[in-house]
This record gives sequence, structure tokens and C-alpha cells, in this order.
Amino acid sequence: MLHAMIMAGGGGTRFWPRSRQVRPKQFLTVTGDRSLLQQAFDRIEACVLPPERVWILTGKDYLQETKAQLPQLPEDHLVGEPCGRDTAPCIGLGAALIARTDPDAVILVTPADHIIEPVQEFRRAVHVAEQMAQEYPGAILTFGIAPTFASTGYGYIHRGQQIAQRQGVGIFQVNLFKEKPARAVAEQYLASGEYYWNSGIFVWKAATILGALRKQRPGLYDAVQRIADAWSTPERVNVLHREYPTIDKVSIDYAVMEHHKEVLVVQAPYRWDDVGSWLAVERLHPQDATGNTVLGEHLGVESKNCVVVGDAGRLIATLGVEDLLIIQDGDCTLVAHRSRESEVKQIVEELRKRRQDRYL
Repeated sequence: MLHAMIMAGGGGTRFWPRSRQVRPKQFLTVTGDRSLLQQAFDRIEACVLPPERVWILTGKDYLQETKAQLPQLPEDHLVGEPCGRDTAPCIGLGAALIARTDPDAVILVTPADHIIEPVQEFRRAVHVAEQMAQEYPGAILTFGIAPTFASTGYGYIHRGQQIAQRQGVGIFQVNLFKEKPARAVAEQYLASGEYYWNSGIFVWKAATILGALRKQRPGLYDAVQRIADAWSTPERVNVLHREYPTIDKVSIDYAVMEHHKEVLVVQAPYRWDDVGSWLAVERLHPQDATGNTVLGEHLGVESKNCVVVGDAGRLIATLGVEDLLIIQDGDCTLVAHRSRESEVKQIVEELRKRRQDRYL
């Protein structure tokens, strides 16, 4: 039976100042009229019914907002991490909680802050991955995105031999995972046609991922099992807050993916954007005649190729500028060169150092 966990605990610091500590990126509306978290739930709803088979793992400070945005979910399926420990503890805990009631579960893991279209194609890929997890029960499956440009901001997957095709979707062995490359290397990856962007979306059997964690990270495995064992008892919160901060902070890529012998990649048939930084707005919205992407009120004179975002009722005027990010949100305004989009989080780090928490 297919279950799903949505990881919704990130801070979205590269999306500052719209993304703040009190309301990070996953709770914002970037396209349409639903937040990124709500869109993530909408995508999987047809694959994973009833809602009792969906879990949300988020920060403890975001539990109330998560409840408000997804009131249909059982309250005990909302997990408030007491602190961020990266993706391996998050995934391990979700798998342990699901395995309590369904030891033979297949699990879909997806971040909360992606844009995926068309939704029907995503669901087709999930169905294929679920089939492959049943056929190859020891395998870990990840979704690879065919790159459309030489990105230096994504990790890459080097695909190997094709092992199957289901419903027109190709499934390949994984040769290697590659870190975010330099520009020249990214261009080589793009030209070769052998590499995918690593989307961070996975499908696996609960027993498989838990077994891999027990082998590679036994301390992590033991801790999440203790939390899961206490989940239906009055000690749930106490055990969670005692055990979780002691777990090593590590990504699922380092903890498991790079060591597991049987890793398969599903070639995604859908369009994907991780909304990682402000240039995602440019990819998701149309541009005007001079290349500007505008969400708000903008008066531009001799201004081109800018991303301009502002609150309703606040005019942003530009004169003789180009290639800028200009983001106004409440009491903060960001102005940065578009080539530095991935470094916006440095401003957040500097604000923390200066203890200017009111802007975070």
C-alpha cells in the first residue's frame, strides 16, 4: 500500500524577504491560489487515499500553520521536529512511523516546496515507481529531471543502463550521484544527455529505507524507532524532544543514497522547479516586453531583465537598471544582482549575526 510523507521543515532562506521564520516558503502562494504545501498535498491526494496515509514532517513552530492549511489530515500525522536535523532523520522518522501500522508499506517522499506540472504526469510517474518498488523490493528509487539548462545549483544523477520501461516512463540504474558542479562541468553534463537533476523525490519500501539506515546510521535508526514506539503513548512529545536533537545532522544522500547498492532513477515525464530562489519567479511567470518579471506595481524606465516583486499598494520604480532582483515585502527590501540569486541566504546569516531578528 502506498503512503506518503511531505517534508515541510525548510526555512527557505534564499527566498528572503518573502520567506520568513514565521511563514517560510512552503506556506506561501507562488502560483495559483494554493500554497506550495497545499499544492504538494493536492498532487499526491489521488495517489494516496485516504488522508490517513499522508504524513507531514515540519518544524514544531509550523504545526499550527500546517493544521490551518491542511485541516483534513489527522493531527497525529503532523510531526513537529524540535530542531532541523536535515533529511535523513526526517525521512527515517517518517518511515518508522508508517511502518508501525503497515510494515510492507511503499513510501513516496516529496519536499513541500516544488512546482510540478502537469500533475497527471507526476501521478503516472509515482504509479510507475510504486510498481518498481514492488518488483525490486531492495531498491531505492529517485526521480530524475532531464536538465533544460546547465544549472550549477542542482545535484546531478549519472544514469546507467535502462532496466525497464513502464507506461512510457524509463527506469535506469544509477551510476553516480554528483554534487553541484562548476559551470563548465554542468555544460558537459547537459551535452552528454546522460545526467538528470536530482529532484529529492523518492519511492521505496519502508523496510528497505529503514534497513539501509540501520546499516549505515545505527544511532539514527535506534533514535527514530524509540520515537515511533512512543508515538501512540502520552510520552510522544517528551520522547520526540529528547531523542530527535541527539541525532546526527545528515542528508539522506550522504547517509544512504551514496552507499546503497541498488538505486534506480525514474525519468520524470513532468516539468519541475524546486522554487529554490527568486529566479524561479521568472521561470513560472511571463515577462514584459523588456524582459522584466513583475509581481506587484512597477514603473520601469529603461529597465530590463529584472525580477520585481512587491506588496499590493506599494509602487516600485526603476530607472536605468538591468539584471536585478528587487523584492519588497513588508518592512524589508532586497536588491541584488540576478547572478547572485543563490547567495541571498548570506543576508539572512548576516542578520542573525547582528541579532536583527525582527527582519528574519
